Amino acid sequence: MLNSNTRYLHDNINRYAQRLTELLPAPLRVCYFVNSGSEANELALRLARTFAGREDVVVLEHAYHGYTSTLIDISPYKFNGPGGTGRKPWVHVAPIADGYRGIYRRGEADLGKKYAFDVAEILENVKKEGRGVAAFIAETLPSVGGQIVFPPDYLREVYGHIRNAGGLCIADEVQVGFGRLGSHFWGFETQGVVPDIVVLGKPIGNAFPLAAVITTPEIAAAFANGMEFFSTFGGNPVSCAAGLAVLDVLRDEHLQENAYRVGSAWLADLAKLQAKFPLVGDVRGSGLFLGLDLVTDTAMRTPATREAEYVVNRLREGGILAGSDGPNHNVIKLRPPLLFSSEDANLFNSTLLGILQEEAAQPH
Repeated sequence: MLNSNTRYLHDNINRYAQRLTELLPAPLRVCYFVNSGSEANELALRLARTFAGREDVVVLEHAYHGYTSTLIDISPYKFNGPGGTGRKPWVHVAPIADGYRGIYRRGEADLGKKYAFDVAEILENVKKEGRGVAAFIAETLPSVGGQIVFPPDYLREVYGHIRNAGGLCIADEVQVGFGRLGSHFWGFETQGVVPDIVVLGKPIGNAFPLAAVITTPEIAAAFANGMEFFSTFGGNPVSCAAGLAVLDVLRDEHLQENAYRVGSAWLADLAKLQAKFPLVGDVRGSGLFLGLDLVTDTAMRTPATREAEYVVNRLREGGILAGSDGPNHNVIKLRPPLLFSSEDANLFNSTLLGILQEEAAQPH
């Protein structure tokens, strides 16, 4: 009853796969279970490369997808950072579609198409070199990149370019999936797209080691080429029981609805703080996935890295754990548990208000 090898089916793995796929659009119907988001992204790359018969991958600036060697190779956040060894020739990096501080800014027409054109240019250059791209992989709302919300139609345009070039589209939903955004259960839904492969990680087990890759029957069939895949612990009956319990709690306690209700009011209150304090250059996000982009100059949008570090540490002293992200570590990331309440948000706001009034938090 507690066997832990996916060579042997157990009712729990079948139940869990059915429950998960019921939450996803067709044709995403085949599940692979592993233990972590890193394992899941690694497997997603294997699926894409096997199906496409190619190696090259398109990623976004500042992306992070996991800790394995291959995932470090496709994570500019790591290979371009301290200790990194730079970009591998089979990795192609597109500008992140950041409407606040990117090349193209909010208010411009066709913002999504403009950023997507950068991907189209990469594909054309790869083709000229006599190669093809296996996959495009991106968080559907990049977190490490700075709590970014893509402009409308960005992923729709990118996915079209990738598929026209014979590649697959991988949606990394580790951080934003499972109702966190409030308005949608999945990040890719906010862009009106359906990926070829979806990657799920840590939240689906609520801290229990559980992750999943979900794809189409066609891609799964190509992967079943004789090189057997199994995971010793991924998808074991206990993990699947934990996954099923998480789905029950999400449904029964209306946590997506809570994320929408609390997050919408929280975002509005943070926007009021933005209007009062020049340090807060931008407030963005959805549900319980929010970001405060701190700047020393609102016109130039100069990243306030020192001030962000100060704010994070003062929040910690006030009993609130937050962090900073983005290429300049100046974006305060807010990703609390989905049971986060209005009272919790009010406590955060009042604590942050006090910190923003301190002399050390003033832009220098």
